[in-house]
Amino acid sequence: MKFIEQYLAESISIIKKIDRREIARAIDCLACAKRNNARVYVLGVGGSAAAASHFVNDLRKLVKIEAYAPTDNVSELTARINDDGWATCFEEWLKTSRLKKHDVVFVFSVGGGDLERNISPNLVKALQFARKNKASIIGIVGRPDGYTAKVADACVLIPSPNPANMTPHTESFHSVISHLLVSHPKLQAASAKWESELKKRKS
Repeated sequence: MKFIEQYLAESISIIKKIDRREIARAIDCLACAKRNNARVYVLGVGGSAAAASHFVNDLRKLVKIEAYAPTDNVSELTARINDDGWATCFEEWLKTSRLKKHDVVFVFSVGGGDLERNISPNLVKALQFARKNKASIIGIVGRPDGYTAKVADACVLIPSPNPANMTPHTESFHSVISHLLVSHPKLQAASAKWESELKKRKS
């Protein structure tokens, strides 16, 4: 019970400390992309790749914005890794997608990428390419010293009350924050299934 209580208390602490202004910036950035008929490319590695896939679904279905995750196409992803290397797999994918101004590169990551430590170099190179092409960058990350936090137009930092639980907390809040985004009135264009059923019953 001690660990359960501690973990949940840490989660409550995180919610209280998350910078609401960065969430608002992320919402405004996505709203701008939608107004400009731009696209959102969602990047993540490991557990964050699953979060990316989920977020793409919600952006397309609930927000009605064109969105993609390169990790959803395992054939192309592994071909690029096999032929050209891990570090450039996302960058080259974005090149083929003709990333342009008003598009958004959205990163789910614990660390946010670090070239010096060779941690998620594919995220770093993708973000460098995004900057070069004047695309917007949004991140939800767990470290303020990673590359994503340094270059993003909006970056929701998940504070770490206990470094021993940084990864599970950060990856949990990927889902919490991304669901907040697609539920926000500035973005949501369609209700989720159960919410739409409740509206039918009330009308």
